[in-house]
Amino acid sequence: MKTLELPTEDFRRLAATVVELCSEYLRTLEDRSTFPGVTGPESERLFNLDLPEGGMGDQAFAALTDVIHNSRCQNGRFFGYVQGSGDPIAALGDLLGSILNQNITAWRSSPAGVTIERTVVRWLSEAVGCRDFVGTLTSGGSAANLMGLAMAREAKMPGNEHGLYNQAVGVIYGSEQVHMAVPKAVALLGIGRENLRYVPCDDDYRMVPSQLERAIRQDEAKGRVPIAVVASAGTVNTGSIDPLREIAAIARSRGLWLHVDGAYGALAAIAAPGKFDGLALADSVSLDPHKWLYQPLDCGCLLYREVGAARNAFTYTGNYAKQLSSDPVEGFAFFEESIELSRRFRALKLWLSLRYYGLRAFRAAIQRDLDHAQRLAEAIERSASLELLGPVELSAVCFRHILNEYASEEVRNHFNLALRKRIVARGKVYLSNAELRGKFCLRACIVNHRTKETDIDAVVSEVLEIAPKVASELAI
Repeated sequence: MKTLELPTEDFRRLAATVVELCSEYLRTLEDRSTFPGVTGPESERLFNLDLPEGGMGDQAFAALTDVIHNSRCQNGRFFGYVQGSGDPIAALGDLLGSILNQNITAWRSSPAGVTIERTVVRWLSEAVGCRDFVGTLTSGGSAANLMGLAMAREAKMPGNEHGLYNQAVGVIYGSEQVHMAVPKAVALLGIGRENLRYVPCDDDYRMVPSQLERAIRQDEAKGRVPIAVVASAGTVNTGSIDPLREIAAIARSRGLWLHVDGAYGALAAIAAPGKFDGLALADSVSLDPHKWLYQPLDCGCLLYREVGAARNAFTYTGNYAKQLSSDPVEGFAFFEESIELSRRFRALKLWLSLRYYGLRAFRAAIQRDLDHAQRLAEAIERSASLELLGPVELSAVCFRHILNEYASEEVRNHFNLALRKRIVARGKVYLSNAELRGKFCLRACIVNHRTKETDIDAVVSEVLEIAPKVASELAI
């Protein structure tokens, strides 16, 4: 029978095996398919196995090659979703963080870990122009948006102690392009999705401030309580940035909390601060370093202006966890400013990565992503067979193959859906999809430090090469 005590030499040997697998994966990354040639039944056969009663020992590691071969590959031609490319230096930080196994809940639980996270949050706030904001790392934008809106609700319509019963109806405002995390948060906070008001966008998919103000006035006239506005610093479909300064002025004049969902785009302020005028006027901002700082999952962040608002929303401490120190460093507790009590050492990878490369390297990588998006957009516009379907404000590029000038919208949607499936299956480039005004889009989102110009050029050539074959198979 194996005990759970692993001899140091066994760890050293097994760790070397894993490091060699990782190194070989990175060495061959650009030669790999962007999507594995595996089916659902095959993945079940490989991994959905019975729990071993007896230990497998070293043989347990043999399956790691199957894990690698059947995982999606994020090389320089991966442009799906808003998926960061995963820095290996940060991955080494994750390894050490797991070995140290710190609970980043309070300074007394992890002096180094808590200090490093507070430092990293300060670095992020300064890097995006929100100096003096404080905050916390999270699992991602969904958790950060939920926490930001929890702070807003408790500030504008307190419900933590007595609930929301017998209170007026509270309202949250977001654009028609707001991320799906926001309706989820509104539901979880007891506000109700029917009280999320979708504000119309302009032709570039940005919230229209006059429409926002109109909606607020209408709700106030009906006796409802406007709680918060969620502005987007990079919508998920097109990367559009709402007019933050104008929205902030409306929020301030009407007494609303302003939360900026910057999970996709706000870190681009490191390279292009002019695009984010008004970001620092927000009450809270979500960021995702695991997107545009290329960190391994998971690593999100919530920044906020007033620490009191966070404590008002999240402080509830049992006697067993009460702080015994009033020292501003040694008495600090993340659990008094967060929904989490148990918290992993997320900051270590980002701290190590930023120290190793320096902010200048990240700024240059983000700028390359922005430039690559423009290069792709220009290539699409040069092709008579392709149509650009949205603005390219950041690094998301939405387009389609027009098939022919006589094809209906329904036929084009069907064709581009089939085209996208074939592109993904071929594994040369990875594109995701979007829908803009009823049009199915092929979507490339470039938040990838490995991408080169040749990878960008491969997108159009791949689409044009596959399109005739798909059209023939569909007989259209």
